[in-house]
Amino acid sequence: MAAVTAELAAYCASLDFATLPAEVQERTRFLVLDLVGNIVRGRHDAESTPALLAAARALGLAAGGSAVLGDSARYTPAGATFLNGALAHSLDFDDTHAAGTLHPGAPVISAALAAAEMVGAGGRTVLSAIVAGYEVTCRLAVALPGGDHYDRGYHPTATCGAFGAAAAAARVFGLDAKGMQDAFGIALSTAAGSLQFLANGAWTKRFQVGWSAMNGLASATLAREGFRGAAEAFEGKAGFLRAYAPNPIPERALQGLGTEFELMQTAVKPYPSCRYGHAGVDAAIALRAELGLEPEEIESVTMGLPNKGMLLVGAPLAYKQNPQNVVDGQFSGPFVVSCGLVFGHMGWDSYAHLQDPRVRALLPKVTCVEDPEVQALFPTYMAGKLTVRARGQDHVRLVKVAKGEPENFLTEAELRAKFHGLADAVLGAERAVQLADAVINLERAADVNGLMRLGAPMMAARLAGE
Repeated sequence: MAAVTAELAAYCASLDFATLPAEVQERTRFLVLDLVGNIVRGRHDAESTPALLAAARALGLAAGGSAVLGDSARYTPAGATFLNGALAHSLDFDDTHAAGTLHPGAPVISAALAAAEMVGAGGRTVLSAIVAGYEVTCRLAVALPGGDHYDRGYHPTATCGAFGAAAAAARVFGLDAKGMQDAFGIALSTAAGSLQFLANGAWTKRFQVGWSAMNGLASATLAREGFRGAAEAFEGKAGFLRAYAPNPIPERALQGLGTEFELMQTAVKPYPSCRYGHAGVDAAIALRAELGLEPEEIESVTMGLPNKGMLLVGAPLAYKQNPQNVVDGQFSGPFVVSCGLVFGHMGWDSYAHLQDPRVRALLPKVTCVEDPEVQALFPTYMAGKLTVRARGQDHVRLVKVAKGEPENFLTEAELRAKFHGLADAVLGAERAVQLADAVINLERAADVNGLMRLGAPMMAARLAGE
């Protein structure tokens, strides 16, 4: 079996952002900007945030010098990593890697930023670490492969993310290849994450992503202090790939290492919901605009999905047609498509329309099916097909490459627009611009302290007598 652990460790320990292709450098900065916006808004809008913060305080994680974006308080490094990671995933608006069926940014970037605050690392080091973390997270996922891992009930963002977070933090700390291997071996004892949240819209999906980020930071810190990790963490008899999936392809984790970047196969979300529904939303918005459709004209809607998409957003149909909370809505193909058809858009504020009569009237008309044409395109493309019957005719739209996919990536202007749609309400427009600029120029920063300070809301002064 390939020496996956040793080769990934050597690659991550020596990775230098300055030597990467220009398109990889740009995409990395864009992915950081996208995630930072998610964290800032997640700190204030996600319904699970108050409980997360209360638990962090109760566990003693809120007495330190590390920043949580969107928050004026300070936390321990572990607490900041946990909260940033969980908040990044709380809106389900963070980046996605289709082949790995996961969200790499939340655990990786959160761990890299906290590690950088711990040691005063510069921007180039942080960006080097983030690329290393993405490569580890995504390469492990495709080597499992992700679909088999899902079938066993695992949440790969949390399981693979623990190793990506460890790689990022270890690279920030400057660990050598041996230290990186120890970090992976320690992270092996922490890799966990269950899909059981789908049963009731549980908040554990967010929690376990933040926890994996914290576990990665802890694993790298232990390795830095000389703690010995298990050897062959990935390819060993009881290693990650063999223990967590029935038919792993270990050599896939090393394919094109150093020349082909899984980071470049990462997409960003224009809609704050499960990625499997995005092609359907694109189709709904396009058909509505093209036909001038009114909701009451629609007789029926068929949403064509790949098999894995059916698991997350299409079945059981009666449950998906009756979302009662944000998590339900994020994983409801009928809901996100209905928003596209009723309003012509789908954004974070769309969840205020869960009980909107126009949406409620359309939901029972939307059915989800596994579509052979869509399945044939998966996992290369997270495609979708929408068939809308209205005015006595069927109107069909197949979307092969959804907006935000690597081949149809958002421009910097579009990414900034998404960022400001999230961050302005928390930070104010002027401060949000400064934060976005700091992220885009992170490579030139002597440390991350200025960026993290800009992520804290300004406290309004109250004068005596007011």
